[in-house]
Amino acid sequence: MEIHLTGKKNIYEEIKETVERYIALGVLKDGERLPSVRTLAMKLGVNPNTVARAYYALEQEGIIRSFPKKGVFACAPQKPDPVKAEAKARLVVFRDAGLSKAEMLAMIEEVYGA
Repeated sequence: MEIHLTGKKNIYEEIKETVERYIALGVLKDGERLPSVRTLAMKLGVNPNTVARAYYALEQEGIIRSFPKKGVFACAPQKPDPVKAEAKARLVVFRDAGLSKAEMLAMIEEVYGA
């Protein structure tokens, strides 16, 4: 994994965006191990706290996962389910049209036979 710091943004943002891009493009696969905070900091010549901040932000977004004493690993990008997105959009339309939650749940139970 190569990270080139351009100096145009905060260092942690450049690290974060590079890792995000590598995962999105498939350069880093799901479950692939990333360099440790200390290793990447030494390689880039930056403070380990800077790398830790970038990794923390990535973990908060679900892009990477950190396991104590095991390392930091890439997570597969979550692809939105088009069926669920369509169902949710239609529920919003029905809600805005005046249907109550109880009425919608009753229709769902009728359709699913519960």
